[in-house]
Amino acid sequence: MKKSEKTRQLIVEKAASLFNQKGYAGTSIQDLMVATGLTKGGIYGNFKKEAGGKKSVKEEIAKAAFEHAVGMVMKEVQKRTFVIENSLDKLKAVVYFYKERVMSLPVEGGCPIMNTSIDADDTQPALRKKVVTAVEYWRERIIKTLERGKQKGEIKEDVNSEGFATLFIGTLEGGILMSRILKDNHHFDVMADQLILRIDELKK
Repeated sequence: MKKSEKTRQLIVEKAASLFNQKGYAGTSIQDLMVATGLTKGGIYGNFKKEAGGKKSVKEEIAKAAFEHAVGMVMKEVQKRTFVIENSLDKLKAVVYFYKERVMSLPVEGGCPIMNTSIDADDTQPALRKKVVTAVEYWRERIIKTLERGKQKGEIKEDVNSEGFATLFIGTLEGGILMSRILKDNHHFDVMADQLILRIDELKK
């Protein structure tokens, strides 16, 4: 990896934690300078090309940081699901991952999809677009898992895969929100247990 690539990676890694904890408005270039030990020029220099100017550098860093944060979570989830053959067990493994890590996800600050969706809803359309892409990708993975399960005879053929994918993500994210607001994992566990029951109902 070239020095410039290492520097960019350092910025993205530090920014992922900062933006996920403090939000877009709450994170300044000064915060990034302190976290990375780089000068303002060193930070701008790694992102100004795609930003097209200094005003957009922070936004470009935020987008790259969000992708990195989501990637960290997905990597951990995929480690668990990759070795599982049964489609329903794959879905359960995702639920169990969040049950174990709901308060200690791989990136500091909690779920990057939830945090960024709230943070960028109407104020940062480019960043919000990244969130939409991440959710759509997650949803498509669930749909594919369900459809594969139908083909293998593991899941009932009349299951609405698209509808269940929405329910799956909504239940997990809702559970995360409740647990973080009330500072108690119990609320996530309640919703996760209900989701496991719904997954069991899909069995052929």
